[in-house]
Amino acid sequence: MLQEFVRGAEAGGATIEVFQVADLQLHYCRGCLRCNLLGRCSLRGDDWQRVAESIRAADRLVFASPVYFHHVSAPLKKLLDRFRSFLKVRITETGLDHHPWETWKKEFIVLLSLGSSDTTDAQPIIELFKFMVNVLGSGNRLMVVTAPRLAVPNQIRMDRAALEALYRKMSLPENLAAFDGERNHRILEQCYRLGCGISEQ
Repeated sequence: MLQEFVRGAEAGGATIEVFQVADLQLHYCRGCLRCNLLGRCSLRGDDWQRVAESIRAADRLVFASPVYFHHVSAPLKKLLDRFRSFLKVRITETGLDHHPWETWKKEFIVLLSLGSSDTTDAQPIIELFKFMVNVLGSGNRLMVVTAPRLAVPNQIRMDRAALEALYRKMSLPENLAAFDGERNHRILEQCYRLGCGISEQ
């Protein structure tokens, strides 16, 4: 899904920067709250400052992850926790009051693949991004693409015969293969078109 998005973005002439989060050296957020005083994350000696600068400069942020136990992968969650430093957070008697250090007006695009046949299993992730988009600024927008029933690498690109063979091994009805193959193709096309469209907006 991400490969197709990037291919579309490159075809459209957009300037993109891709981070493989698992390859980044990132400390875990410690909840120290020093970012409330500094206006930035207080942790040093990792890749966050470089990534944060790219995040601030970007018009659009694209996040791609498999769904693991109804949430994003651990490396991506580690990065998302560091988004806390983009906000000043005040504890009130009724909850938390969030204020971004600067006004954001960005498009968030979230690409999710999940093993479940039910896309609502990705809902906790979607709710998290809805929250992030909201607290970081009223000008932000969110677009989510979910691809269900994907259990093995590159399954989304498999043809009908390959899907039938896989579903036999997984004890899934083989007659799902034709539908899934067409749906997977449409999802990849959607990701490509999303990538193409970013240079037009």
